[in-house]
Amino acid sequence: MEGVTALPAPRGTTDERRATGATSGRRSLAAALLLGAAGAAVALIASGQIWARGAATVGGGAVTVTADGRDVTGVPAALAVVGLAALVAVFAVRRTGRLAVALVLALSGAGTAVSALLGGTGSDALDEKAAQTTGDSSATVHALSHTGWPYVAAVAGLLILAAGLLAVGYGRRWPAMSGRYERGTGAAGLKAAARRRPVVDPDRPEDVWKALDRGEDPTDLS
Repeated sequence: MEGVTALPAPRGTTDERRATGATSGRRSLAAALLLGAAGAAVALIASGQIWARGAATVGGGAVTVTADGRDVTGVPAALAVVGLAALVAVFAVRRTGRLAVALVLALSGAGTAVSALLGGTGSDALDEKAAQTTGDSSATVHALSHTGWPYVAAVAGLLILAAGLLAVGYGRRWPAMSGRYERGTGAAGLKAAARRRPVVDPDRPEDVWKALDRGEDPTDLS
């Protein structure tokens, strides 16, 4: 009985897996950018809106006092800015550095959400406004009410958190700032870069796909 010769795995299988990984990386990148940018923008907008209102007694009458998000707590807005900076910085670093920045992004989102929820239910900011309005340091507000903006800021924080989790899970597949010119921009550096660049055979589809994944032009034979 003749021996059975194992057939090599089809070359397209590896290429398909690589293409699938690249596609999921692009989708997660787009989702993280959208979620992170939208979350930071919404958190900043929500922090500038009125979060609470009440009435303070002045000379036998009452005056309405209000407090916006920054009066109540500046933490959500500050963490939203940190998250936005981390979203940009995640493309400037690689490997362990990228994971660390992704964690900062996720934590800033979680902190934004928690601080918005905690700060959106208190009355300290309104009491301070009442004291300033009446000139009485012991004045407090009554008929206290809260708006929905703290919850909007909290949802925005969750969007930033989601962007951070995507960066933690898929960030290794995302592109980074090109290091081609980091080792020298002179003639020697360019020659070294040309030597390091793999030769692309246009007749081999797998070489073309690899060049595209590296961000190179497979038709550039220089």
